[in-house]
Amino acid sequence: MAKIHVLLKKEELDSERLEGKVVVVLDILFATSSIVTALAHGAAEVIPAQDGAGALAEAGRHAEGSYLLSGELNAMTLAGFVHPTPLALLREDVAGRKLIYSTTNGTVALNKSAGALQIYAAALVNGAATVRHLAAAHPGTTILLVCSGSADNFNLEDFYGAGYLVWLFRELGGERPDAHEFSDAALAAEILYRGTDATACLMQARVGRMMRARGLEQEIHFAAQKSVFDIVPHLAGGSLRPL
Repeated sequence: MAKIHVLLKKEELDSERLEGKVVVVLDILFATSSIVTALAHGAAEVIPAQDGAGALAEAGRHAEGSYLLSGELNAMTLAGFVHPTPLALLREDVAGRKLIYSTTNGTVALNKSAGALQIYAAALVNGAATVRHLAAAHPGTTILLVCSGSADNFNLEDFYGAGYLVWLFRELGGERPDAHEFSDAALAAEILYRGTDATACLMQARVGRMMRARGLEQEIHFAAQKSVFDIVPHLAGGSLRPL
């Protein structure tokens, strides 16, 4: 029986013993949505940097033209970097190129997960593929669904995404009451998911409101799609690649 737990923000990873556990990082607006989208459209890999300086240092290790630099800090696109949202990345022709990617929360959460048995990136857009893989590859394991949050604050959209994954686990288990064990945080996330429309939730969330004010409604609509990509980004050796 897999144990499914939700961490409300990436800072909670500091108190978790990650050895032997599987971590799934969610940053719905927009880091993990962007990572999934880039890989689904042929990016060779995504290298999650801790910050902009780390991304620039990483870029120096690769041939010019072989990579795309993308990132933000506190919702402001870094100078010389491509805007880090899904649709913006698709306009840059990511196919066959490495994406060196730095965000305030999502890539930090991925790096903070070091020490876990396995690390994955998930979003609404690849929820079903993620849960199918987790259920098949990690039975009997503790799975931490990590909401990235924002600078030590809770983010509604990440919690909604976690609830979607919890609901998918429940659906996959069918009528078997012992298929999975859910923590109270996981159950709370599922209740939010069951009672709220994805687009409405993302639009009302603090980050969603900020993105709407910047005219990025289409990016929110894109991130609110459920299970449109059949890939599971796996972090190993400092790089995310689809399984």
